[in-house]
Amino acid sequence: MYNAVFLGAPGAGKGTQAAVVAERMGFAHLATGDLFRKHIAAGDELGRRVKSYLDKGQLVPDEVTVAMVLGRMGQLADKGGVILDGFPRTLSQAEALDRALAATGGTVSRVVYLAVPEAELVKRLSDRWICRGCQAPYTAADKAASNTCRRCGGELYQRTDDTPETVRKRLEVYFKETSPLVEYYRQAGILAEVDGTGEVSEVTGRIAAVLS
Repeated sequence: MYNAVFLGAPGAGKGTQAAVVAERMGFAHLATGDLFRKHIAAGDELGRRVKSYLDKGQLVPDEVTVAMVLGRMGQLADKGGVILDGFPRTLSQAEALDRALAATGGTVSRVVYLAVPEAELVKRLSDRWICRGCQAPYTAADKAASNTCRRCGGELYQRTDDTPETVRKRLEVYFKETSPLVEYYRQAGILAEVDGTGEVSEVTGRIAAVLS
């Protein structure tokens, strides 16, 4: 199976592109945030473990997240590939994922890093509104036109941490945590840095080119 990892700072469009590219290429889109919510809602053993950490304000251990991701990947054997969105986030998670995949004869095939200038990221995030239901992203202009999500009808809201000052702090933390991860995949020879600016369709074309 072709296993792709999508990396990108908040506001880079990683989630949007992962969904669009997956549909275009016939791949499965696997977002760890969605998986967490699914297992918690189901109330299964994994969901209870995840919830126990989140309720305490703790990070979910790497081995739990990896087990969850691999379990879902095992259900997608009929797909030509999987795009991992939101995982791994750190070097330790990447190493844990590699070990788990190697144990099943798999590997990470390609890593796409969406590169967007920090000034553009701050602008995008400060202008971002989100659906309370499905978490689909919108802009202030979208909000002015309609207060409901076109996808699920949910209410649109703006996160309290989407002010320019807070955004810059979030980006600082992101780049500090992920720079070793980016270098890890670069050294492995599987990193493709893609220009994340421009229209969604333009960025999608760039990504599809490096995955094909």
